[in-house]
Amino acid sequence: MRYVRIAPEELKYPDPVVRHVSQQVTDVGTLFLHETGDDFAVVVRRDGERLLRGRLELKETDAGPRPGRFRVKDGPDEIPRRPEQFVEMARRADRIRISEQTTSHGRERLESMLDGYQLDAKQVRTCRYCAGHGRYSPLTSETAIRANTEYICPDCATRELEREANYRGLRSGARDRLEELLLEVGDLERVANLLSGQLDPELTKFDEISATTEEIDLVSTREIDVHGELKSKLQKFDELLPVQSLAVENGLLEGRDQLVVSATATGKTLVGELAGIDRVLRGEGKLLFLVPLVALANQKHEDFADDYGDLVDVSLRVGASRIRDSGNRFDPGADVIVGTYEGIDHALRTGRDLGEVGTVVIDEVHTLGEGERGHRLDGLISRLKHYCETNGCDTQWVYLSATVGNPGELATQLDAQLIEFEERPVPIERHVTFADGHEKTDIENKLVKRAFDSKSSKGYRGQTIVFTNSRRRCHEISRRLEYDSAPYHAGLDYGRRKQVERQFADQDLAAVVTTAALSAGVDFPASQVIFDSLAMGIEWLSVQEFEQMLGRAGRPDYHDQGTVYVLVEPDCSYHSSMEMSEDEVAFKLLKGEMEPVITTYDETAAVEETLANIVVAGKRAKALNDRMIGEVPTKHAVGKLIEYEFIDGLRPTPLGRTVTEHFLKPGEAFTMLDGIRKGSDPYRIVADIELADEA
Repeated sequence: MRYVRIAPEELKYPDPVVRHVSQQVTDVGTLFLHETGDDFAVVVRRDGERLLRGRLELKETDAGPRPGRFRVKDGPDEIPRRPEQFVEMARRADRIRISEQTTSHGRERLESMLDGYQLDAKQVRTCRYCAGHGRYSPLTSETAIRANTEYICPDCATRELEREANYRGLRSGARDRLEELLLEVGDLERVANLLSGQLDPELTKFDEISATTEEIDLVSTREIDVHGELKSKLQKFDELLPVQSLAVENGLLEGRDQLVVSATATGKTLVGELAGIDRVLRGEGKLLFLVPLVALANQKHEDFADDYGDLVDVSLRVGASRIRDSGNRFDPGADVIVGTYEGIDHALRTGRDLGEVGTVVIDEVHTLGEGERGHRLDGLISRLKHYCETNGCDTQWVYLSATVGNPGELATQLDAQLIEFEERPVPIERHVTFADGHEKTDIENKLVKRAFDSKSSKGYRGQTIVFTNSRRRCHEISRRLEYDSAPYHAGLDYGRRKQVERQFADQDLAAVVTTAALSAGVDFPASQVIFDSLAMGIEWLSVQEFEQMLGRAGRPDYHDQGTVYVLVEPDCSYHSSMEMSEDEVAFKLLKGEMEPVITTYDETAAVEETLANIVVAGKRAKALNDRMIGEVPTKHAVGKLIEYEFIDGLRPTPLGRTVTEHFLKPGEAFTMLDGIRKGSDPYRIVADIELADEA
C-alpha cells in the first residue's frame, strides 16, 4: 500500500473521511469532475460510496493547464490541500469521468491538464442536480428521468416531485402512486402535470379490471319450471344469465332461501322476481321486494308494473314521511309490494296486516354493515320473520348484493344458501388524476364530451354518471357541462326523475350528475363513471359503496368496456370530522379489499331495535333480538327502556310506541319532548334535533 505524505498543517482539521482517502489513494475507484462556474467539482467514489468532495481550480502554465488551488469539503468548511494530492488521486483512480454538462472549453482544459500526466478521461451523462451538489450520478437509459430539456437521476426527480406534492398537500397513497409513475414513464414534467388535472391516459390509468367469465351450464327458458304466464314473459330470452341459472339449479324454484352475490348488471334482480312472481301466480303468497332508498323503490315499482302489471297487482310502500304518512296510499292486499326497508318496518311497527307473504327479497343486503341503516335492516329482517312465522306464512327469503366481503359467513348468519358468481360482463379501466374543485368540472366536461362523441361496437354513444356528494354540487356540475346533462337526486320530484331516466335511456343526455347517497338507486346504462367526490355527505365512501358505484360503468348489451375516473383533490376533506384527506382515501379505496358485512350495536341502536321488537312481539322480543345478526345487549337495553319510561314491564308505553313508530332515537325523543313542554316553535325543535345529530 502506498501512502501520501501529509504536511503537518494539513492535519489541522483531521476529517476522518478526507484523511482516509488521502492516505489510501490506491483504493480510489472513480474520480468525477464537473464544471461549476470558474472551477471544477471533484468527487471520489468507491464501491458506491462517496469518499471525498472538493473543488479544483486550474492555472495556466507554459506547459498548459495544471492543478491550482485544491480544497476538500469538511462539513461546512473547505480544507486546503496541495495540488499534488489531486494529481496522486487522479493517477490512482480506476477511472476518470467528466460530466457531459461541462462546457466544451472546460472539458478541453481538463483533458489538457490530464494529458500532461498521461491520464485519460471519458465524458459521461450525469445528473446535473447531483453534480452541482458534489454527487456523482451517472445516468443510463434505464435510470435517466427527463426534466424539461435535460435528464436527471431518479433520486433528484423524486425530490423535485416531492416538492410539488408538498405544495399541493398530497398525502401518502397519492405520493406513492406518483413515484411509481415517475419511475415507470421517466418524465418528471408529465407526472407533475397530473397534479393540475392533465388527462394523459397512460398516466391516469391505474389498472384494468378484466372481464371474467365462468363456465356455467345455462338454463333454457323453455325448460324452466315456472308458472305458464311467467314462462311466456321469459320467452324473449333463450337462456337465463349465469347467476340466474346457478340460483335455479340450486333450488331457487323449490323454495330455498338464498344469498345471491354478484357484480352489478349480472341479472341478480330477476332471481328474486323468478321466485316471487312464480309463487304469486301459484297462489303461494305475495312478494315483498325491499330496497334501501325511496328513489330505488319508485324505480323498481315502475319496473314491476311495466313487466308484470298485466299478471299481478303491484303496490308501493315507501313511508316517505314518518310524521304525516298514514300508509293509506299503499295496498297491503296487492300481489307485489315494492317498499323501502323503513316503509315495511313502519307497517310492522304500526301493526298493519301484510297478508300472506310468500317471498321476501332484500336488495342491497350489504346495507347490514352500514352505520344506522345496518341495525335497522337487521331489526326489520327479524321482525318480518316474526310476522311470517306468527301468521303461518311459508316464506322464501332471497337476499341480493353486489358487494360482500364475507359472503359465506353472512349466508350462514342469514340461514341461506350462498349463490356467488364473480363474472364481470365487460372490462373496466380505472383512472386517477388530481385536481381542485374548479379544475374538476373542467375535466368532467372533457371526459363527458369525449365519451359521448364515441360509439361502441354495439352502436351506443358513451354516456356518463358523475357521482358527487351534495345536491347543490349536482346542479353546479350539470350547469357547467357543455353537452346536455341533468342533475338527478332525491330532492327532485318523481316525475322529473322519470323524465331524466327516459332521456338518458333514449341517449338524449350525455350525462347525469347524481349524489353518492343515491348510487344504489341509479340504474342508468352508462359507459363511464366519474367520481367528483369520494364522500357520501360528510362520510367517506366505504370500499363496498365505491365498488358498487364504479360497477355502474359498462353494460354488456351496450358497451365494449367501462371507464372509471377518480378525480382527487389533494389535502381535501368535506367536514371537520373527516380524519383522512381525499387523496389518502382514493388509494385506500382503489387498493382496498371488500370489508366484511358486520352489524354493530351501540347503546342507542340496541335501545331502538329492542323497543321496536317489544312493540311488535311483546314478550317474545328477546327471541327477535337473539335472532338478529349483530349482538344486541338485550338486558342492558331493557334497563334503559324502563329508565326512559318507554316500556312498562314488556309492554310499550304510549310514549314508547310513538317513539318507535316514528323511528326516533331516545335523544331525539327527549329533545322533542323538552321543546314541546317549553312551547318551542316546531321548526326550532327540528333544528335542535338536527344539531344534536351533528354533534
